[in-house]
Amino acid sequence: MGTITLNDGREMPRFGLGVFQSPDGEVTRTAVLAALEAGYRLIDTAAIYRNEASVGAALRDSGVAREAIFLTTKLWNSDHGYDATLRACRASMRRLGVDYLDLYLVHWPVAERRRDTWRAMETLRDEGLVRSIGVSNYMLRHLRELLTHCRVKPAVNQIELSPYNFRYREPVVELCRDKHIAVECYSPLTKGQKLSDPPLVQIAAQLGKTPAQVLIRWALDKGFVVIPKSSRPARILENLAALDFSLSAGQIERLDGLNEDLVTGWDPTHAP
Repeated sequence: MGTITLNDGREMPRFGLGVFQSPDGEVTRTAVLAALEAGYRLIDTAAIYRNEASVGAALRDSGVAREAIFLTTKLWNSDHGYDATLRACRASMRRLGVDYLDLYLVHWPVAERRRDTWRAMETLRDEGLVRSIGVSNYMLRHLRELLTHCRVKPAVNQIELSPYNFRYREPVVELCRDKHIAVECYSPLTKGQKLSDPPLVQIAAQLGKTPAQVLIRWALDKGFVVIPKSSRPARILENLAALDFSLSAGQIERLDGLNEDLVTGWDPTHAP
């Protein structure tokens, strides 16, 4: 499935499974098991998803070696601050049943406390509990602020990204590229909102693929890490078909032009 080399030298898979809004219990466990069986090796969860225990159960039940899986979870807003961040990370690890995380992300750019939070993230990395550290939903002002004081640069910035908001997010993408911060896309399928959009449907028909597969392929061809969310094993398998083709330069340009500043969740652009 391919990997990307992070700025700390570690390898991260470029394609994985997100479990946002996947309910705790058998639904999440089954989804993660299906993904691992199909060959996925990147699994992305978060404390606020409240399904870390189910993700951990699937990891243990899968038979896949822990070191072969790249596991990400995230720090929630209520746990910002130095000591609180350290406690929250250890709590996530207990729920997941693991003794280290491959990637720990600051989920949102909470005002006032995020500087102390990042110091704690650096401590977690120093102690080996977390192998790579990064951020999520950090826009230009948040990244610029962080880069003025961090001892360890974030390895990843996970943001909502698709052709439908690419131009809107392009300044953030360019800053990340300039600073060698990997860009990871969540909600690459626009939460289904644009899967019937005629230009997207037309490109998919030309390729003999689904619109969802085209959106995943767009993210991969742009050089991003992408984590489409699904709790359905059939869809998890279907998404793999995005790995066996490429888009032409003309198709990528056309998809880039679909921008309409679409944000399907909270938009952190102007967050303090």
